[in-house]
Amino acid sequence: MKFKMTHHNYNVQDLERSLAFYKEAVGFTERFRMPAPDGSYIICFIGAEGEDDFLLELTWLKDHPQPYDLGEGEYHLGIVADDFEAAHKKHEEMGCICFENHALGVYFIEDPDGYWLEILPKRG
Repeated sequence: MKFKMTHHNYNVQDLERSLAFYKEAVGFTERFRMPAPDGSYIICFIGAEGEDDFLLELTWLKDHPQPYDLGEGEYHLGIVADDFEAAHKKHEEMGCICFENHALGVYFIEDPDGYWLEILPKRG
């Protein structure tokens, strides 16, 4: 028996704001969306250009106006940057770097809903 990861979900308050952030910050673009017939939710899948092995699912719920409780926020997605220095500069300019771990050579950015993304350099 074999398993493969396909996607991960983040619930978001403002879908368009999140789409704009992910496009600017890490180049993720919309692949497809699934709106509810009654307008109660929109599920939108995004991913890296030319990469379809793993997608991020952004879910917007109409009747959830308050921020999501992210608990202690001790989870994140890891994303490899092919040009780590340029990525760091871009994220500095965007003001979205929330934590840097110089010992490990990585840093984290925070999306509009408080989810963290670990930015890693391309290795080996």
